[in-house]
Amino acid sequence: MPLLSKNGGQVRQGFKSYKPYALSTLVLAGPVVISQLGQMLVQTADSIVVGHFAGTIPLAAVSLVHSVFMIVMVIGIGISYGLTPLIAQENGRKNYAECGVLLSSSLFINILSGLLLFCLVYFGSMAAVDHLGQDPAVVREAKPYLFILSLSIVPLMIFNTFKQFAEGLGFTRQAMNITIWGNVLNVLLAIVFVKGLLGIAPMGVSGVGYATLIDRCLMAVVMGLYVFRSINFKRYLAQFNAWRVGRVRCISLLKIGAPVAMQYVFEVGAFAAAAVIAGTIGANEQAAHQVAITLAATTYMMASGIASAATIKTGNSYGNRNIFRLRRFASSSYLIVLVFMGFSALLFTLFNNYLPWIFTSDTVVIGIAAQLLIIAGLFQLFDGTQVVGLGILRGMGDVNIPTLITFVAYWVVGLPVAYLLGVVVDIGVLGIWYGLTLGLLTSSILLYARYRKVVARFG
Repeated sequence: MPLLSKNGGQVRQGFKSYKPYALSTLVLAGPVVISQLGQMLVQTADSIVVGHFAGTIPLAAVSLVHSVFMIVMVIGIGISYGLTPLIAQENGRKNYAECGVLLSSSLFINILSGLLLFCLVYFGSMAAVDHLGQDPAVVREAKPYLFILSLSIVPLMIFNTFKQFAEGLGFTRQAMNITIWGNVLNVLLAIVFVKGLLGIAPMGVSGVGYATLIDRCLMAVVMGLYVFRSINFKRYLAQFNAWRVGRVRCISLLKIGAPVAMQYVFEVGAFAAAAVIAGTIGANEQAAHQVAITLAATTYMMASGIASAATIKTGNSYGNRNIFRLRRFASSSYLIVLVFMGFSALLFTLFNNYLPWIFTSDTVVIGIAAQLLIIAGLFQLFDGTQVVGLGILRGMGDVNIPTLITFVAYWVVGLPVAYLLGVVVDIGVLGIWYGLTLGLLTSSILLYARYRKVVARFG
């Protein structure tokens, strides 16, 4: 009994020592989680509006455009993420003037990246959709929508610049509020434009594109005004000059942003490839895969918000060389995501037969999706820990080896095993998910090992 009491006391003491770090991370992560979900919900809302007010062909066009546009969008988001850890590190060093110069360079890089990504869509994706074997009627609807959506890349990159700047300094609520109101505006404008209300002629699927374009332009303006007018950022903007772009700082931003973009491409591309493999097995399997992966993506976006908070906290600690705090914030972030994803896994397991009804009433699809959600229970834990591992390493400026890890985990381990089990061994879509789960497990273990190795260098 004394031994049990002693061990229990040690556990309680250990929990108390981590509690302030966990609470601090949660307070920072909450608004980021909502912002992350908000960006995902824009596309979900577009699909719902078009599906209800425009019909099947326009809905198929939206699905096609989103699948093509997603890769371009995550490249842009990844590049913009290069600012956050550098801002957090300089703030930790109390080098406030450098933060303003970094913002100038980041704004230049992100606008330039947005223009290049627009050209990629206009001269690449617009032509590619003609050669994907899609219904010609769907392609006709898709191309104008894709063009309008591509115009929104530049304002999205400007919004992300100011968002990552503010979040790098620990101010996360304003971006959350702007995202929430932006989503409300996007839905209202989409309904007006698609259906044709208030004297406006029905625009069909193009109306969704215009709604998103207007929404992102306004979000960029409001986020920029917040940063420049708020007293919270006065000392950080003393050296800000939109025309003062430092070559060395641009290289520093790209050294982090470009690998982060590739991390997203490897992961998003792997899941897109998995959907294609599922499609070769059958339409029901592909639909079930889409249902299950949409549910998993929702919880992933929440875990991604926790990872962003981990980047900020570890980046700040790394900047002032406080390795004790860095370890505590890293451990707390891992603990938080394990608890959250463990709860999500429990929900997926207990309600696996009910959750698919949100998306479809096809009993065959529901039956397959229910089986996938059982696997997703295990899937959740590895997905959460790997994204937090990436966030912690990003905060310390370590992005190259993690990028290699994501490539190996998804494209050398996960996808080949998914194809082997799903198609060659003929387990079906369940085999694909076993492969994806193995890829996430590999990523999670290797990223944690990498974190331990990097932090050990500092004692």
